[in-house]
Amino acid sequence: MFGQRSIDHSAGTHYRSERVSAVNGQYFFSTREGTLEGPYFTRPDAEREIAFYIRRMIQANDIIDSRSF
Repeated sequence: MFGQRSIDHSAGTHYRSERVSAVNGQYFFSTREGTLEGPYFTRPDAEREIAFYIRRMIQANDIIDSRSF
């Protein structure tokens, strides 16, 4: 799949994959930025945190954009 976010400098290929993984009974999710977030106690907790993470990243980008004159 080809895709480019507005903040990406060049086009790239992004493959859909499972973002939530379990390690020793704890759940983590990976980000496009290459970080591994967690641990969370349950898969639904990790999935909920993905939505919160996306919202935080959008808000951060909005703040940065609003400060660019």
